Amino acid sequence: MGDEMILCECGEFIQGETFKDYINNSANPSTATVGHIKCGLLFDFIDEKMPKKYSSKKELKSLAVKFSDKKNLDQSLLGKFLIEVDRLKSLGKLSDYDLLMTAYGRL
Repeated sequence: MGDEMILCECGEFIQGETFKDYINNSANPSTATVGHIKCGLLFDFIDEKMPKKYSSKKELKSLAVKFSDKKNLDQSLLGKFLIEVDRLKSLGKLSDYDLLMTAYGRL
């Protein structure tokens, strides 16, 4: 999975915390994939049935701080990042992962 972070439905970033399994999807009845060790959720990257999490503002701020820690954001950028997360959340259209990645891209 490299440097990519996946936000699981359980609210955790699963970078490096995965197990290998096989699923049935449109490409093959036995396609290799990964699952989250903590909660057991399997990810379907082929059919793009990735879980979408939509947290409350309070939960999202906690996720944003975890995200900033994983990305080693400087303290001077953390405030700007959290403000951007709040702005995007107020639009109400993005999943948590899309929101965090968009806010990070705007720094």
